[in-house]
Amino acid sequence: MTVKIRLARAGAKKVPFYRIVAADSRSPRDGRFIEILGRYNPRVEPSFIELDLERADAWLDKGAQMTETVAKLYEIAKNPDAAVPAKEAKPSKKAQAKTKAAAEAAVPAEEAPAEKLPAEAEVAPVEEAEEAPAEEPAGATE
Repeated sequence: MTVKIRLARAGAKKVPFYRIVAADSRSPRDGRFIEILGRYNPRVEPSFIELDLERADAWLDKGAQMTETVAKLYEIAKNPDAAVPAKEAKPSKKAQAKTKAAAEAAVPAEEAPAEKLPAEAEVAPVEEAEEAPAEEPAGATE
């Protein structure tokens, strides 16, 4: 039997908190567990982490494996004075789309004078093209 130290979700719909448990790796996430080692609430600022480090170390000595998330929580619980990484505010996809649309809307207004330049450039090559055929036959006869 392999033992995992992992999170078990508890709480109401859309209001989760977690228990840090030692459980058989074959049991479901919120199913049967061997021992509750602590609690974790990510919904408060700063996040609440309570972990019995002695019991967690005892399970690790017996060969239990931590999940990636619990390993991060374990490190924070061991060093409470260490700087906790701040949560980065990511804009939603809708906010990113609005920002992109606003940037694109501002760009054509600035490019409007640039659009006139190619029209003038088209006139100049036409005049050069008329002069070029006149020179070529003269150069070909020489």
